[in-house]
Amino acid sequence: MKPLSFSALFLLVLSCIIQSFYLIEAQTQQQFLYVDDCYSSSNYTSGSAYERNLNFTLNSLVANASQNGFYISIIVGQNPDTVYGLFQCFGDFSAETCRNCANIAAKDIRQRCPTKKEASIGYERCVIKYSNRNFFSTANSNLRYNFCNKNNATDPVLFYRQLVNLLNNLSSNAESAPAKYALGTTNNTDNDTYGLVQCTRELAEGSCLTCLREIISKIGICGGGKLGAQLYSTSCYLRYEIYRFVEAQPELQLSPPEVSTPPPPLLEPNSTAPGTTNTANPPGKKNTTRTIVIIVTTVAGLLMIATILTCLVWRTAKKKRPDGSVHEENNSVLEDDKSSTHSLVTGLRTIKAATGNFSDEFKLGQGGFGPVYKGILNDGREIAVKRLSSHSVQGVQELKTEVKLVAKLLHRNLVRLLGFCLEEKEKLLVYEYLPNGSLDKILFVEGKRHLLEWERRYKIIAGIARGLLYLHEESQLRVIHRDLKASNILLDENMNPKISDFGLAKLFQGSQTHGNTNRISGTFGYMAPEYVKNGNFSIKSDVYSFGVLVLEIITGRKNSSFRNLTNLQSHAWEHWSNGTTLKLMDPTMGDRWPKHEALKCIHMGLLCVQEATCDRPKMSEVVVMLNSSNMASSSMPSRPAFFISKEAFDSEIIAREDTVLDIRSNLSTSQGSNQSVNGLTITELYPRD
Repeated sequence: MKPLSFSALFLLVLSCIIQSFYLIEAQTQQQFLYVDDCYSSSNYTSGSAYERNLNFTLNSLVANASQNGFYISIIVGQNPDTVYGLFQCFGDFSAETCRNCANIAAKDIRQRCPTKKEASIGYERCVIKYSNRNFFSTANSNLRYNFCNKNNATDPVLFYRQLVNLLNNLSSNAESAPAKYALGTTNNTDNDTYGLVQCTRELAEGSCLTCLREIISKIGICGGGKLGAQLYSTSCYLRYEIYRFVEAQPELQLSPPEVSTPPPPLLEPNSTAPGTTNTANPPGKKNTTRTIVIIVTTVAGLLMIATILTCLVWRTAKKKRPDGSVHEENNSVLEDDKSSTHSLVTGLRTIKAATGNFSDEFKLGQGGFGPVYKGILNDGREIAVKRLSSHSVQGVQELKTEVKLVAKLLHRNLVRLLGFCLEEKEKLLVYEYLPNGSLDKILFVEGKRHLLEWERRYKIIAGIARGLLYLHEESQLRVIHRDLKASNILLDENMNPKISDFGLAKLFQGSQTHGNTNRISGTFGYMAPEYVKNGNFSIKSDVYSFGVLVLEIITGRKNSSFRNLTNLQSHAWEHWSNGTTLKLMDPTMGDRWPKHEALKCIHMGLLCVQEATCDRPKMSEVVVMLNSSNMASSSMPSRPAFFISKEAFDSEIIAREDTVLDIRSNLSTSQGSNQSVNGLTITELYPRD
């Protein structure tokens, strides 16, 4: 590593100073609203087990504040030392804003409520709460704070009626949404009205709707017909305005109104609801508080810069291990995409606690990459932990690929990544736990295959198709999986399929549709011919793998179960050509399957495994086929790639037997004449196209 030049060092220091002042601004922008349960709760003793658990809880809440802006934590222990914690951001703010609010909230709650066993703090952008009792699932709709717009609607009665209808509809949507969040708009005489409602996500069924309906009924505290308001309770929140107020968050972005957007009108804070206490800084102290924050943060920033300069001096020299190799922290593999992966970092201690320190009792299975363990987090959620072994075929680069891709892909037919860990030489991936395991553990096991009746198999085929369609065409990224197979299809409690294992996936940019590699990775039997021969891959490579998988699901047979020179595609094509297609059906299903659906799936599978990529359908076309009643409009499949006919197979066997006889004859002759046999070569036989 070359020493940094003075200009480069100057630019780095300048960048640090600018970032420090951005941090100052971010901290002062987190507007504190209220403290709750702080003054009435009991105290804990400094240095006690409760304080240690509380520190761990707050650190967990900050570390796990994901892009979804929500996390709950439970410290398992005996009363009175058990700590329950919750953090949540309001849905109209970006992930970066949410993380800033989490850091400030965790520090602020300790300063404002020292030694208290129960406290909650609300901000304009997030809420944090902890307690020594389980408050999850219970709604607290007591109004803690509200802002009211100064301006009144032209027709207050009509405006209020339309507003309540909007907020009631959004409340119903939020109740059924996983994020307990809903955003919408309605037209009125003054302008488009934008509304947002949200609950904390741990609430029990029905509690979110109840909480929102209660604070909607309190809108009148601002006076009838106000053009904007924000109402906060501990468990739910609402906001409405006549201008767009959502931060730049693509999944939440609203379409702009047809009329020009007016500047935000001034808000007047209305202290708190009657009967509550507002402990926020009074207006006269705001400037003083801001000055103190700026001074303290500036000093901290200068200390940080001094630390950075010290580290730079240390890094200008090569730091080598005793064997001469340059030292590199494992976590650096993810430094180029911190924005999408930082929120997924999971502590090794958390994972060890969830899996019984990787106990065999929790082990779900073993793959080429290493073992998979079931785990149970403190909040009761079940997880699956993939632990990459030191000699795993899936290394740090594959883990990096999987984290970066799966973190950005959200679809009901893709497995959900919950976190990852790179500590103490461990390489761990944390996924949602799917109780029925992988498809191959049921489909290819004699005693379990009967569990997959026709309806479930058809649903699995359709779900895999939808997942691939999302990867190829509908997601914000164009992704080629490159290792689609039965063992990489996981099944949830309702036998819904989820595509997993993105360690070999390739990301396409813009209009790119194909790529090339010298490193062929995947599973033989599922890989397309153009990929095996030349390293060319595209969305049609995944289509080929999908076709093989469909034939496996229909027949109940592994592609690798065919010995010698034949394969599943050839077996299926022989029956298709001879008019005996339905003999391919898995006998464990009996005759309880619709003939037209069975023929449609086999037809579609053979279309997908054709040799020419241009002849294979796109996944969008596959989904249309699955949703249509017949295949009359579809083209007829041509002979599949890697096809070996029965006649060719029989001829090859005869040729082998003749060769063996010739060799034995030559050997016998040579032994009789005491002569050696030279120039004899044995050629390996490969499937012919």
